Amino acid sequence: MSKIFYPIAAIILASCSTTDNMIQAPQAKKIEKTITTHGDSRVDNYFWMRLSDEQKEAETPDAQTKDVLDYLNAENDYLEQVMKPTEGLQETLYEEIVGRIKQDDQSVPVKVNGYLYYSRFEEGQDYPLMCRKKGNKNGLEEVLLNMPEMAKDQSYFSVGGQSISENNQLLAYSVDLVSRRQYTIHFKNLVTGELYSDEIQNTTGGITWANDNKTVFYTKQDPVTLRSNQIYKHVLGTPVDQDILVYEEADETFGCSVYKTKSRKFIIIACYQTLSTEYRFLDADDPNGTWKIFQERERNLEYSVDHFGDNFYVTTNLDAKNFRLMKTPLDKTEKSNWTEVIGHREDVYLEDIDIFKNQLVVTERKNGLIELRIIKWADKSEYYIEFNDPAYTAYTFSNPEFDTDILRFGYTSLTTPQTTYDYNMNSKAKEMLKQQEVLGGKFSPDNYTSERIMVTARDGAQVPVSIVYKKGFKRDGNAPILLYAYGSYGYSMDPTFSSIRLSLLDRGFAFAIAHIRGGQEMGRDWYENGKLLKKKNTFYDFIDCGKYLVENKYTSTDHLYAQGGSAGGLLMGAISNMAPELWNGVIAQVPFVDVVSTMLDESIPLTTGEFDEWGNPKEKVYYDYMKSYSPYDNIEKKDYPNLLITTGYWDSQVQYWEPAKWIAKLRELKTNDNQLLMRCNMDVGHGGASGRFKRYREVAIDYSFLLQLEGIGK
Repeated sequence: MSKIFYPIAAIILASCSTTDNMIQAPQAKKIEKTITTHGDSRVDNYFWMRLSDEQKEAETPDAQTKDVLDYLNAENDYLEQVMKPTEGLQETLYEEIVGRIKQDDQSVPVKVNGYLYYSRFEEGQDYPLMCRKKGNKNGLEEVLLNMPEMAKDQSYFSVGGQSISENNQLLAYSVDLVSRRQYTIHFKNLVTGELYSDEIQNTTGGITWANDNKTVFYTKQDPVTLRSNQIYKHVLGTPVDQDILVYEEADETFGCSVYKTKSRKFIIIACYQTLSTEYRFLDADDPNGTWKIFQERERNLEYSVDHFGDNFYVTTNLDAKNFRLMKTPLDKTEKSNWTEVIGHREDVYLEDIDIFKNQLVVTERKNGLIELRIIKWADKSEYYIEFNDPAYTAYTFSNPEFDTDILRFGYTSLTTPQTTYDYNMNSKAKEMLKQQEVLGGKFSPDNYTSERIMVTARDGAQVPVSIVYKKGFKRDGNAPILLYAYGSYGYSMDPTFSSIRLSLLDRGFAFAIAHIRGGQEMGRDWYENGKLLKKKNTFYDFIDCGKYLVENKYTSTDHLYAQGGSAGGLLMGAISNMAPELWNGVIAQVPFVDVVSTMLDESIPLTTGEFDEWGNPKEKVYYDYMKSYSPYDNIEKKDYPNLLITTGYWDSQVQYWEPAKWIAKLRELKTNDNQLLMRCNMDVGHGGASGRFKRYREVAIDYSFLLQLEGIGK
């Protein structure tokens, strides 16, 4: 895909030259467009910034595309000029961050079907080698994918799914070279090293093998909305254009995916939306067989499916707000046959399960913290694994084998680096396999302190906040704090360690995570009370957490900063409008800020599938509520905090024009001289730069933005 750049067009932009030592900001041209909905008219002077995919990809751009590229490049030039005095600091931060990373690192091997699989980095490389050894760690290494070689000369490179056939001889993998999460599937013979000519484009990246070692199932996307809507079957060596469509999701609010159960006995098609799920299953030994529906979709019925022995195990919200665990025979899967294994609890959210031959492992949330519960099948005896930090994250992962008493889990906290354990579920013995190394010789967990506090929101809700700082931090109101949150989709922002973050902590910053409503930290109600017509609770919670930090002298309004991305970027836009005086600076990453216009446009990726999250503005009650908080629609003539906005030109989730329009309107209306900056990476999408080190150049700019506002120059 060609990416074309042009010099700045003087006719739409003010000069970026220096006059009287002042750098002039770009000024976007205004073309009035009136949008009328439910009899209400909104004027959008920057609607012209929106481009279609065809315009973006055209070898010869039209005038509109050229104007947009000119404007985005002008914003990048302006950012570079304004931040030029921090170039030395940026380089220091970058070297610091990279200097803490073990460059020749290796993941903990995972045993699957007789092989140990792992990835390893070589010195100085942005991408890893994907490898395996047969039998044990002393086996001969096979390099499955040489990613440094594959990524050579690519401005963006990402490997999506990787799947090995049951006979261990074939690898299916997917690659995205644009950062729009549109993956091309490739096949490799691991015995001969041959790359097959079979290439499947425009997929979600996941690949699922049937047990015949020649048939795969994969998911394709709608080319416009990028909704995952079709499941295809491909037989290796046959023309891709003859692949068979086995399922198509007609409901535009649903997406679909395909995977294999841990038992490797069933292939599952999952259909999902915010409030409903539906599953189909197929014997993995019979890829040409008939798919059976598990339980037909119903509004507000969510469930997920696992297989063990003679039963399917169903995690569901059926008569259970915080979910419960059920089981049902393989030949009687309708909900009328489900029987309870773990009942519903008002104070515990059942998040996930891992099934083993002798044990059931349950991931639960209580009081906002994760607990791992071990239940023995034989006698139903149970216990919880103990954790000691005030705020932490624990999670099970890489447990593909049934017949083992060893549970692999990860653990981290704001002061504890990522740690991988093997845990004997019988003896309770714990073996640390690996802990993230923090190089440089300066880091010790003993030098940092973490807290978990509860903030009373304006309506009485108790909002958890996790905080970390270096010992010696003084609560006198003079220290800077960066407050972070997300608060949407029921996604919980658990406290984790970051070696990158040390560059702020070591310079006197504290870092805090506000576990606000819209997430699911405190159970299902926590999510339900932060969406749709209760979405403003998300913003109020964050503002109230910021006020608490000021009132209790963790910081002051001169030293309080906020950061969030995507839906968390919507949060940043909302709090900048609602309480601009509270923040000295805000970093809004790929921010979803033009809520009304985006949700009215069903051609935009993700829109139709998210009506149950935000509401459908074609209904007036949701239109009015959305409009009352949409950051772009609520910009006023008033003082705003210092703002750094980031985006990616190829972003398919939050299109670049949302932040571009937002900054243009802010620059038009804001009444103070605070910084207003935007970085648009012209090569990437929603996830930012690819590669292990390249992304830290962008982090260095973000941190420099904060540090220069604090007068910290080194």
